[in-house]
Amino acid sequence: SGQAPGRPLPHSTSRAGKMAAAVRAIGSLGRFTAAAKYGPSRRPPPAGYACRNISTSTALQTRTHVSYDIKGDVAVIRFNTPNSKVNTLSRQLNSEFTDVMNEIWANEAVKSAVLISSKPGSFIAGADIDMIEACKTSQEVTQLSQEGQKMLEKIEQSPKPIVAAISGSCLGGGLEVAIACHYRIATKDKKTILGTPEVLLGLLPGAGGTQRLPKMVGIPAAFDMMLTGRNIRADRAKKMGLVDQLVDPLGPGVKAPEARTIEYLEEVAVGFARGLANRTVSAKRSKGLIQKITDYAMALPFVRQQVYKTVESKVQKQTKGLYPAPLKIIEVVKTGLDQGRDAGYLTESQSFGQLAVTKESKALIGLYHGQVHCKKNKFGTPQREVKTLAVLGAGLMGAGIAQVSVDKGLKTILKDTAQQGLDRGQQQVFKGLNSKVKKKSLTSFERDSILSNLTGQLDYKGFEKADMVIEAVFEDINIKHKVLKEVEAVIPAHCIFASNTSALPISQIAAVSKRPEKVIGMHYFSPVDKMQLLEIITTDKTSPDTAASAVAVGLKQGKVVIVVKDGPGFYTTRCLGPMLAEVVRVLQEGIDPKKIDAISTAFGFPVGAATLIDEVGVDVATHVAEDLGKAFGERFGGGSIELFKLMVEKGFLGRKAGKGFYIYQEGVKNRSVNSGMDEILARFKVPAKPEVCTDEDIQMRFITRFVNEAAMCLQEGILSNPVEGDIGAVFGLGFPPCLGGPFRYADSYGAKQLVDKLRKYEAVYGSQFTPCQLLLDYANSPSKKFHQ
Repeated sequence: SGQAPGRPLPHSTSRAGKMAAAVRAIGSLGRFTAAAKYGPSRRPPPAGYACRNISTSTALQTRTHVSYDIKGDVAVIRFNTPNSKVNTLSRQLNSEFTDVMNEIWANEAVKSAVLISSKPGSFIAGADIDMIEACKTSQEVTQLSQEGQKMLEKIEQSPKPIVAAISGSCLGGGLEVAIACHYRIATKDKKTILGTPEVLLGLLPGAGGTQRLPKMVGIPAAFDMMLTGRNIRADRAKKMGLVDQLVDPLGPGVKAPEARTIEYLEEVAVGFARGLANRTVSAKRSKGLIQKITDYAMALPFVRQQVYKTVESKVQKQTKGLYPAPLKIIEVVKTGLDQGRDAGYLTESQSFGQLAVTKESKALIGLYHGQVHCKKNKFGTPQREVKTLAVLGAGLMGAGIAQVSVDKGLKTILKDTAQQGLDRGQQQVFKGLNSKVKKKSLTSFERDSILSNLTGQLDYKGFEKADMVIEAVFEDINIKHKVLKEVEAVIPAHCIFASNTSALPISQIAAVSKRPEKVIGMHYFSPVDKMQLLEIITTDKTSPDTAASAVAVGLKQGKVVIVVKDGPGFYTTRCLGPMLAEVVRVLQEGIDPKKIDAISTAFGFPVGAATLIDEVGVDVATHVAEDLGKAFGERFGGGSIELFKLMVEKGFLGRKAGKGFYIYQEGVKNRSVNSGMDEILARFKVPAKPEVCTDEDIQMRFITRFVNEAAMCLQEGILSNPVEGDIGAVFGLGFPPCLGGPFRYADSYGAKQLVDKLRKYEAVYGSQFTPCQLLLDYANSPSKKFHQ
């Protein structure tokens, strides 16, 4: 049967959800970029616009980021960063905002004020990261933080009530501005999200957030927000006491719905501001009984100590102490609650400065910039937009690809060769969408209307309308060739053929094509709806327009996209190869799977190395290892592939078979090591070399082979730049995010130090550790860095 059932890819690392969690954690960095996707940015009003009813001061003429006009006795202050889809707290915006507020406080006629954005999708998306990065020392960053704290303190203490009118992203510094105001009104819209994502950049809320948030929403909720960086929707924010009032968005009318909603939000906010000023509206929130009891409990020092303890141990467990920001957040909140506000604000600004210069924060900010880079289509706009997509093979991967396409509005055909396989695949798509209904991010009506765009079938009916076909059939070159020929007989001339293979060279697949310029690789990672990376592979014959279309589809599916050149294992699978070969060698040297997992997670990998092989599937790992071994020879050696083959013979295929290195049972969390492996490991045991077997050596043996292979990919032109190499490794393979990716790690650890380690292991194990020329070049000139 042509299309085999679901084949987990060599990185199906996330069923345990750990990988997904780690990737989600950084994925939430995407929330910064998410804000950038919204709505057409409107041009700021002409310069003199704000001065209708006040005498014109020169300052008004030159303001570009903040403007205001006065409605009766209420000043309406508008944020609008020029040439940007989102507002960020940059030096320019901050100074204009300060000037405007000073004018308003000085103006007798103004009794209250409203803060609102002129951009429909963004209130304020956070502080300007470039501004933080431009600081040379931690003291400079601390000063930024203190300026922010002072400004917001003036707002909090303002004798004239200030109302924040929030529509769109209100994140980080933006949320800190909102919570310093006296009242918050938000639109009950999907785009309206509130959150403190600083922790995902290795930072903490540095403009009073750590002090105000616990007082506003309570200690447990504040910790949850600051330590996870999660987004909070408007209705949930209202229940938490983070906003005071919700406004329903309006439909289309004379103007677009976004514009009408913002006008309506402004009217409502002006009404509330007036009410607060003349005391007809109270800003006091009535708290429910549970909230009152919680607040009472939290006021008791010994209860607070217990909360700190619990939270600290949870953070320690999840971050293995590799990320300094979460622990700092706890410490700063603690200081404010136990030693008073002055101490709290001071510790906040100092910690903010200290964190900004850590290598962890630099690595995470590097990943953020990398994501922004990978969300752009470097091939430009394709000639035709892909509107109808066909997916071949309804296995785990095929159904996953169908799910992320259909929920973004692509008409999708899912084809399989067997009814049973097709049913399973369609069920998977339904389950995936239904889980969103359960989490309330979709309504059941939206789910059903999305599913109406999915057609499941066993034949090629309708393929004449397809703009792109993605095959996710079994990893066998003959099956791939058969499918390619069948498809080319029925698709239109402009249709693109993409292969979701994890290791077969695309040029080999394209060898039987009548139109190789339309053939490309699109390598997704399992599970497709959770893993953010898409690796696109171009051959020498792939046309730039085909590449542009593939990238456009990937971006539409919400993926972070890297584009690499064709070769065995492309980039991601190829980097994983040598590392897994080393894992097998370490197993043969007598280190048990649990210990290997502990050693690799202690270094920052979200999933232990032995578990990773179980998740991937031992049969798939064997298959890929053989192919790569043939292509690259000795350099991909290390452990014995025969060990894998014997595991496959015994049926120890990993999680999907219930047995691999571990035993998997439904609902059992603490899985035990598979004792059936003892005999296999004993058969392949090799003597260990004590001089290279400390925990640190084992970590370095894994990581140096990975980094060396990544550098080799850059040297050979498989990768076009280090940024995509870092993004691919972190988002596709779970390379430790705190290290920022193999190239960022080579920069911070030092190329020379890496080469020294490689030489040390080369002396013991031979050519598998021979450093590549590119690393040697960088080691010989210390000023050379992968990231300037």
